[in-house]
Amino acid sequence: MTMSQQVSSPPKSDTLEVVVAKKRELSWQVASNLFMSFKYAWSGISYAFITQRNFRIHVCVCAFAISLSLILHLSSVEIAIIGITSGLVLALELLNTALESVVDLTVKHTYHELAKIAKDCAAGAVLVSALVALLVAGMLILPPLLGVIFAGLL
Repeated sequence: MTMSQQVSSPPKSDTLEVVVAKKRELSWQVASNLFMSFKYAWSGISYAFITQRNFRIHVCVCAFAISLSLILHLSSVEIAIIGITSGLVLALELLNTALESVVDLTVKHTYHELAKIAKDCAAGAVLVSALVALLVAGMLILPPLLGVIFAGLL
């Protein structure tokens, strides 16, 4: 195989990483306007949703908690508190994904104790926020939910 054939041949398969890389070719540039800023932000959210299992789980749990809050007719303040704590979990999961990507880029495919610490601490931040969100949602949703369940049984 000649050098020109090696350079010009397309990748053997369009893996998810190749597709995402193609879509983000210009993402290193500063956004030229507000629309582009939102486009880049949405691209990051989409990337996390497509590639990060835990982000998808958090999105589903968040949607379930807010839906249950609406069905149970919680007050707007209670729904807002659940929304804020759930949003914090999602935001920290996005930051965790970003940090992991930067660490992986920096250390390439080698092990480094500081890289492990950075990734573990970022994952720990997500865990702490998820546990707090679970506690808050449980305290706000469980009493009316149990009331509905027990009222139906009696």
